[in-house]
Amino acid sequence: MSPVSLLQVLVDSCRSCSSGVVPNERIRNIGISAHIDSGKTTLTERVLYYTGRIAEIHEVKGKDGVGATMDSMELERQRGITIQSAATYTMWKDHNINIIDTPGHVDFTIEVERALRVLDGAVLVLCAVGGVQCQTMTVNRQMKRYSVPFLTFINKLDRLGANPGRALQQLRTKLNHNAAFVNIPMGLEGNMKGIIDLVEERSMYFEGPFGQVIRYDDIPADYRAEAADRRQELVECVANADEVLGEMFLEEKVPTNEDLKAALRRATVQRLFTPVLVGSALKNKGVQPLLDAILDFLPNPTEVKNYAILNDEDSNESSKIQMDPTRDSAKPFVSLAFKLEAGRFGQLTYMRVYQGCLKKAEYIYNTRTSKRVRVQRLVRLHADQMEDVDEVYAGDICALFGIDCASGDTFTSKTSEHLSMESIHIPDPVISMSMKPTNKNDLDKFSKGINRFTREDPTFRVHFDTENKETIISGMGELHLEIYSQRMEREYNCPCVMGKPKVAFRETITAAVPFDFTHKKQSGGSGQYGKVIGVLEPLEPEHYTKLEFEDLTVGTNVPKQLVNFKAW
Repeated sequence: MSPVSLLQVLVDSCRSCSSGVVPNERIRNIGISAHIDSGKTTLTERVLYYTGRIAEIHEVKGKDGVGATMDSMELERQRGITIQSAATYTMWKDHNINIIDTPGHVDFTIEVERALRVLDGAVLVLCAVGGVQCQTMTVNRQMKRYSVPFLTFINKLDRLGANPGRALQQLRTKLNHNAAFVNIPMGLEGNMKGIIDLVEERSMYFEGPFGQVIRYDDIPADYRAEAADRRQELVECVANADEVLGEMFLEEKVPTNEDLKAALRRATVQRLFTPVLVGSALKNKGVQPLLDAILDFLPNPTEVKNYAILNDEDSNESSKIQMDPTRDSAKPFVSLAFKLEAGRFGQLTYMRVYQGCLKKAEYIYNTRTSKRVRVQRLVRLHADQMEDVDEVYAGDICALFGIDCASGDTFTSKTSEHLSMESIHIPDPVISMSMKPTNKNDLDKFSKGINRFTREDPTFRVHFDTENKETIISGMGELHLEIYSQRMEREYNCPCVMGKPKVAFRETITAAVPFDFTHKKQSGGSGQYGKVIGVLEPLEPEHYTKLEFEDLTVGTNVPKQLVNFKAW
């Protein structure tokens, strides 16, 4: 059988497995997060290739002009950055892995936030040269907020100046993680030959044009001392976090490979230990061991506790209910809409199913609006491609078409249950700019685009300044707002002009000012004459923009219709 036909068989088998019901124990929902340019999308591309999901590898900003699979937006391929998180699924050793590739720029931090909200585990990618950087700390805080267990993959060992030992030390000092190497490299920069698995105590060489063939061998003699030291360090770190291995360590028993692997899983799922793997995604080294580690160490949906808040309207009290993630559960369907996107066929709603089963053509209820909606189309996503499915179960990530909702809405199968999943943290915008269409005839397109973007992205805010007659957009950074301006031109054919918001300056008095004004006007006839006496006083500092008018005239000598503040 030729390599191409063999690969097609793998892809077909992946599709057939993914369409069937996979037990929850063989499902992993993971996200790939990191600082800018750490290699997240390149790593995801290799994962998809080795699992048979794609037939060939394309690079981010590659010479062939195709671009990485997960960078489906044209702007992403031009700039070589991830703007929107993209979801996909694949199979590895009979396990279904749902992957969300997230952006690295802090401007698109909401994409990371809502991805981590619905995922069971994550892979934190570090650059071997840069180590722990500012956005790494932000991602670490987000993982802590949602209690997401994670692995760390030190990437780019082929780069000049790569130092995985320094990156591990920063992981311990800057992020305060109990971390240790699970595998170590044999050589760095241009001399990287392979990696050493410290758990199984063997070396791995990645051969073939794309590193798809793994050759296992004994640890080379010149690396045995380092491997023994690193394995002992790994055992000590895990023993500090796991009671079973800790007792064995105190009794000076030597743990077997199975003992160590089981302890690694227990400690990682409880977020007490961080396994550190190494490799180079661009040079096709170390990706398959990472896939094995995802299956071995990260939790499946049944090992993660998710709660919904039950609001009792009669007593105005709320209580937490734990979701049942088992696939044969007869309990009602509960899911969270965590992301909205405008697709070719209408609004695409990304959903994570937490309990029960959802079938095509069924009716579900939005607990926020109490509206009943029909599931017309149910799909699973592979970047910008879709595959129709008839049903999804607890633990699955899917998408629905044609459902009117907001990001963060909860859907259930019963209208009587007022359930709501725990909400997503949305940071406040940090920068504002004025925006208007270049052509005044494009106001309808401008309004349509702005409405869509605000519905999709909760960190993108828009308001109209009535004093300066300007539309003000607010976001997480200049790049964030610039991207939306370019998307407006590309997707709606509505070029826009951006600038600094105008400021309405006001003057006020600081002390009381008496006035005595006489009005005389002769224009033929009886003429006009009037005299106004009064005093202007400043209000309290917190009421600078407020105006108050007090009438102190007595009697009817001055008609009340002349004492009209609005006419002034």
